[in-house]
Formats: sequence, structure tokens, C-alpha cells
Amino acid sequence: MSVVEVQLEGVTKRFGNVVAVNDLTLKIKDKEFMVLLGPSGCGKTTTLRLIAGLEKVTKGRIFFKDEVVDDGETIFIPPQKRNVSMVFQSYALFPHMNVFENIAFPARIKKLPNREVKKRVYELADLLRIKDLLNRKPHELSGGQQQRVALARALMIEPSVLLLDEPLANLDAKLRVYMRAELKRIQKEFSCTTVYVTHDQIEAMSMADRITVLNMGKLQQVGTPDELYDKPSNLFVAGFIGSPPMNIIECTLVGTKYLDFGSFKLKIPEDWAEVLYREELVFGIRPQDILVSKSKRDGAVNFYVYVSEPLGDRIILTLVKDDMMIKALADKSTRVNMREEVWVIFNLEKAHIFDKKTGKLII
Repeated sequence: MSVVEVQLEGVTKRFGNVVAVNDLTLKIKDKEFMVLLGPSGCGKTTTLRLIAGLEKVTKGRIFFKDEVVDDGETIFIPPQKRNVSMVFQSYALFPHMNVFENIAFPARIKKLPNREVKKRVYELADLLRIKDLLNRKPHELSGGQQQRVALARALMIEPSVLLLDEPLANLDAKLRVYMRAELKRIQKEFSCTTVYVTHDQIEAMSMADRITVLNMGKLQQVGTPDELYDKPSNLFVAGFIGSPPMNIIECTLVGTKYLDFGSFKLKIPEDWAEVLYREELVFGIRPQDILVSKSKRDGAVNFYVYVSEPLGDRIILTLVKDDMMIKALADKSTRVNMREEVWVIFNLEKAHIFDKKTGKLII
């Protein structure tokens, strides 16, 4: 299977006065599983459609390998010649065809020999575990089965680039977890450059080689799941990656020793003083980096339990102090009641500090 690197260079897409994608520069490597992640309306699907050739670039250039396919003025390679396959959220299966013919359809369009078509269909059906469904019609299949048929159809022409637009959105929670693993396995077996669109950060973290975070059409950060989780470049990424999300708290730097949160102060490590130069800051800390105790300790701050959410192996605690609300992860053995006073220690080695004005990461 031919594999290709996809590169977007200063790509902008406008629909009238609306800028859907804003000056996006991105390189998707050969055989990479790249996930486009962000909230609704951030430009994920538009970017996917630009790569497929279903939308024309307003400004900028798109390359497949070293070849320009669209430069905003001319579409050099039309969609049908880009060797790209796309799986839609709705699956878009042909209701009058059985599973075999749905999978075979792209190869029939390319007029491949019947023997070759049959061979490929059976190989894909075996790989995706739908061999016993080949004579059924789409309405006789479950959501997960339809999803696998749509994927088999996309892989039928051995695409250089596979585009997936929220293909798991219509599945139930248990099946989504199963299909995440299946998609990752299949992508590695086929070794094709894959671009996957989702708004679900857990989906992105579990599947991607790298993640591209978008917001309002603009690139926020590109990196591996670990890079985005451990070192978010700005407040948007920090709040979007992680479940439960990072606690984001505004604070003020007092001299070179304390962060003032209004209702309490935290003494900062000495090395922080060397890089903290702005007075108005934002403190970020993940729920698992907050230690909750029922007894007072040195450096602890008192909070009150607002609500407790047991999850089996752990408990999510929502804690309040004056107008501040934070979330902490506690061991399942932790027993607390609503409105009960608890003591909180923030693990400053795992904390993040952002510039309040720009939103950019400082520490």
C-alpha cells in the first residue's frame, strides 16, 4: 500500500464571513495516526474535507508527499484521484445493497476484476470479523457492525490516506471502548496515514500517535498524548485534555514568595521565583495531584465537601472554599459527607502556572 505524508501550509477556509480554518500549518507523517481534537465548530471536519478535496482551500496549500494538490486557486489533484477514503459519522451505507456489495462498491467503481474484488472483500471481512454478515442488508446490522462495514469499504481501495469523521459517535459506551482498540489495531496493520476527527479527548488520548488541538479554527497545540497532558501550551489545552479536567484557578503573585488566591495563600518553590514575572497568573492542577485528608497537616488548606461521586476504583470530590470550587480524586476508601471539612495539599511539583493575559504556559 502506498503511504503518503500530508502537509497543510497556511491553510485558511472561509464560508462567507465565517473563518472555519484559520492559517493552519500542520504536517501529518507517513503511517501516522493523527487525531484532530476540539469542540464543535473548531474546524476539525472542515480540515478533513479539505484534505479529501471535498472543500476547496480559500488560502494556503495542501501537499500529498511533495506534490501540491490544492493551492487555493487550482485543485491540481481532484478528490477521486487522491487515493483517499473517508468514513462518515453516519456510515452512509447503501440500504439496497448487502454487506458484500457495500464493501465491494469502491473496487467496482475502479473496475477491478471480479476475482480480485471477491478476494479483497473476504480478506477485509475476516480482518474486521464480519464474514458471517456478508449477505445481510444494512438495516439488519447493529451500530457496531455497520461501523465495521463502513471501515471495510473505506479500506477496499487500499487508500494512501484514511479519513475518519467521528466514526464512533453513534455507538454505545461499551462498544466505543472496544472499537477504539480495533481501529488502532487495524490502522497499524494497514500502515496508512490516518486522520481521525473527534471531540472526545479520551478517544483521542487512547488512539493517537499525535493529537492536533483546534479551537475556533486555530491551531492550539500538536503533540503526543503525553506531551499534551503533561505540558499543555495554554489554558485552552490544559482545560480540554484530561478527565476530570484540570482545575484552573486565578491568583496573584505576592513578592517572590506567595501565590494569593484570595481566601488562602500558597508558598511557591524557590525556582518558581526566577521565572514568574507577571503579577496576574492562573494556577492549574489536575485532580489526581490534590491530596485530600480529614486531618490537618502542615501546608494544608481547609475546604468543604460539596459533592462526592463514587466511580468504583476512585471517588471524585468536588470541594468548595468561599467562591472557589475544585475537583480532587480520592481513594475509594475515602469516606466523607457533604459539607464536611477536609484538608487539601496541592502537589506543586505537578502544578502548572499560566499567564492570565495571554493564557500561555509559564511553568
